[in-house]
This record gives sequence, C-alpha cells and structure tokens, in this order.
Amino acid sequence: MNKLAITSLVRHMSLRQLQVFEAIARHSSFTRAAEELHLTQPTVSAQIKNLTGTVGLPLFEQIGKKIHVTEAGRALQKTCREVFDALSRFEMETADMKGLKHGHLRLAVVTTAKYFVPRALGPFCQRYPGVDVALKVTNRERVLERLMENEDDLYIFGQPPAEIDVEAIPFLRNPLVVIAARDHPLANKRRIPIERIAQEAFLVREPGSGTRLATERRFAEFGLKIPVKMELGSNEAIKQGVAGGLGLSVLSHHTLFMEEQGGLLRVLNVEGFPIERHWYMVYPKGKQLSVVARTFLDYMMTEGKRIAETSANVKSRLRRSRTRGKTERTGRSPTVSRKRRTAR
Repeated sequence: MNKLAITSLVRHMSLRQLQVFEAIARHSSFTRAAEELHLTQPTVSAQIKNLTGTVGLPLFEQIGKKIHVTEAGRALQKTCREVFDALSRFEMETADMKGLKHGHLRLAVVTTAKYFVPRALGPFCQRYPGVDVALKVTNRERVLERLMENEDDLYIFGQPPAEIDVEAIPFLRNPLVVIAARDHPLANKRRIPIERIAQEAFLVREPGSGTRLATERRFAEFGLKIPVKMELGSNEAIKQGVAGGLGLSVLSHHTLFMEEQGGLLRVLNVEGFPIERHWYMVYPKGKQLSVVARTFLDYMMTEGKRIAETSANVKSRLRRSRTRGKTERTGRSPTVSRKRRTAR
C-alpha cells in the first residue's frame, strides 16, 4: 500500500473506532467492549461496520459463539497499540513539560517478583499520585509472550530472555538459596557438599522457570542432576511443602521473609550456594520509553538498593535474635563454646 493510500485510510478512521475495535479484539466480545467503553451494543456494532468499510476487509469472524480476529484485524490491532502508545507518550511528555508526572504505567513481572515489587510501588504511587499502575504477575512463559507482543511498558525478570533482543538493566540482587524445614537433619550443618543435598528429594517449579533453570545449571556444574520429587506451580506451595518435610528446594531469598521470621524454614549452608543473580528491568531493544516508564526505571535503580538494604538489616536482626535465644537456652555464648572446644 503506497503512502497516499495509507494517508487516505487513516483520514477516514476515527480514534473512537480504533478504541472500539481494540476493546473488542482484547475481550473477544462486543458486549464486554460496550460495557468497558460505556456504549450501547448497537453503537459498537455501527462503529465496527464503518471501520470495516474503511479498511475494505473483515476484521472479525464469528465461529460458533466465539469472536475471532482476522489476519487484517491482527494487523490493525498492532497498529492500534502503536497509535495508543504514541498518544500516551505525548500526553505524559506534555505533562512532564508542565512539571507534572501523570499517565499510565503497565508492568508485567514474573511470579517471584511479587514479593518486592508491590512494596516498591507503594512509595512510587505516593510520590506520583497521578500515575495509574497496572501490574500483571504471571509465570515466565506468559511474561515472555507479553514482552514479544509489547503489551506493557516494562518487564521484570530474574533471568533476561536470551531469545529476544532486549535491554536488560540489573537493579537488585537476587540470591537463590537452598531451603529446608527447621527440623531437617541438615538444618544446622555447615559447608554441606552439594553431593549431599543431591541425595535429598527436591520440590521444584515448572520447567522453564528462571529459578529452576539456574538451579539445573548449578547442579550440572558439579556433574549432578536435581533429584526432582515434585513439580509445583507456585513458590507458596513449595514453601509449604518444604516446611511440611516433603523435601528441599531452591528459591529466591526474597520469597522467605515471613517463613524465616516465623522459624518455619532454614537456609542451608551448601557448597556452590547461594547462586548470585540479579533482578532485571527489561524492555524491547529500540523501544522508546514513556516519561512515566523512564521515571519508574530510575526510581527502581535507587529503590531496589533500599529494598536490598532493608532486607539485609531484617535478616541480620533475625540472626542476632536466634543467637540470643540459643544463649539463653544454653546459658553460654556460642563464641565461648567454640573457644572451649578449641582449647580441648
């Protein structure tokens, strides 16, 4: 299609028609689109009829009771996303010129990131009350799909995708640790050989999980395989299973605050662990970030450090508290005990 034809096509489309089309394509429903846009269903149908006439090709097809987007519809859906993104950037840039920060921020994060992202979003939203945030928490595979479709402004991964050309900016440490129930025989051992834990049953996330991939690589470095007993779809299920004595697991230290505080789980001192990783802010290479997205990225580069420092301080207090508890039970300090054993 030549430039003149495209210009003519765009001139005969209205922004409202594109909004109606995008809502129908997203919901696969005329009714839900009408409800979202506060329009009557006849109005929605009329808008799509006029838009279809302008394009000259069907945008939807109905198979049974389901609405499906046609090939032409998928092309228009991509165009709509680009148009709306450009308008959103323009709105936020003009607001920024006025000294304001408002607009929309769409984030998609892998499941494990839910343990710190909402805590970081609280102060951000207080600082920029004009920003509306949409947070999608899902598994790695789904976040990758959203990234490839450019559905969001920013994405948070524990392991950036190698198969997609992206910008990946590390902003927070993400150590992966071996965990056990508090009464596990290895709970108080030191310098446990990785070969020893390879004899234990392991609870793991689904194939494709970033944590599982990193753990498999670490075991492989020692010529070992993870002895998988059970695959579970969430960190919470894994923690409950480990606390119940079903086996060991490897999880991000960020997931363990409540369980460590309550004494339900222990982090094991294992050879080759923790696996030092980072959390990454990711977006497609070449993508022009909106003012709000760039502001949030800059914010997380400093806020991420604060979260890490806060977490480290809490864990330090917990260790000191356990040491005091042990001293009170035995009537002597661990330091004195070690010196006496050395003297003997």
